[in-house]
Amino acid sequence: MRARLFVDSWDPAYGASFEGGDGPATPSTAQVDTGVELADADWRPLEAPDGVSAPEVVLLVDGVRRIDAGLWTEEEDGGSFPGLAASYAAGVVRCDLRGGAAELASSRVARGLFTASPSADDVVAGQIHYRVHRVSGTGEMSKLPVAIQPPLTALEMELSSVARTDGDLLVVDGPLRQRRDLPRTLGYVKKQEGKYLSQQLTLIVTALRAGQRSPVFNITKAFGGCWSWYLRLPGSSGAPWSGIVRVECSPDLTVEQAIELADLSLVTLPRFASTSYKDPRAPQNLIPIAGLERRLRGLLGDARLLHRALTLATARLS
Repeated sequence: MRARLFVDSWDPAYGASFEGGDGPATPSTAQVDTGVELADADWRPLEAPDGVSAPEVVLLVDGVRRIDAGLWTEEEDGGSFPGLAASYAAGVVRCDLRGGAAELASSRVARGLFTASPSADDVVAGQIHYRVHRVSGTGEMSKLPVAIQPPLTALEMELSSVARTDGDLLVVDGPLRQRRDLPRTLGYVKKQEGKYLSQQLTLIVTALRAGQRSPVFNITKAFGGCWSWYLRLPGSSGAPWSGIVRVECSPDLTVEQAIELADLSLVTLPRFASTSYKDPRAPQNLIPIAGLERRLRGLLGDARLLHRALTLATARLS
């Protein structure tokens, strides 16, 4: 029998929306308890109970980053350390579901010089300020981009705290990471890489229809865990993992609270699903997130002008 073929609406220029032909291929090293909401033998696609409605206000937060230049230091002892000059920005979109309106609630741009050099200082190029962030270890150039994520996450958390109101729901693009303590917050993972479930339970996930979710399960990792579940967004191509996203919430919540948020996500997130003719990462890249990313990238400034400013600024310091 010839295999069925599907064209994924997710643009391959962004990689795959999932890794491996049958979905996430790399087994996760995390401990997973799948018998939280339902026993493994009772796993099935779930729908939101009657009476569950989306919150009036949904806040979506995301961040972008860009490497403006690679640098090298010259130390007094003749040694040298690599460095990265990077711009990053975070923002929050406030969606008023009752009024049918969305607006940029807040945004901010920051710039940093990331290096393991003990002597490097801030770089100031006119009104542009790259604040030094010292990284541990030797600071191999290939490992420096990872150092940008913590200050970017901190900026996202700061802006989110300012924008919050009573009864809202906060959705952060990506895993929760250090944001696990934020109340009524969901981590939205649109690209599936780690394999958390057995083959038997994975088949239940890939059988989800739009507007259905998997039972809640628990993930325990060395750096902290979460409650999690999968759901399928509308507008998928029909391929097994098309339109499937994984959602997280704080491990500090009770099982009942996690299930409540899982049901809430079912009646909220599908409202924001993108379409392929508008977004190359449809339907997973939510419409407000896509708009926020475009706005934030524009706020980062002209990469060529910043590279020139950095070149001139470092030349004056030589």
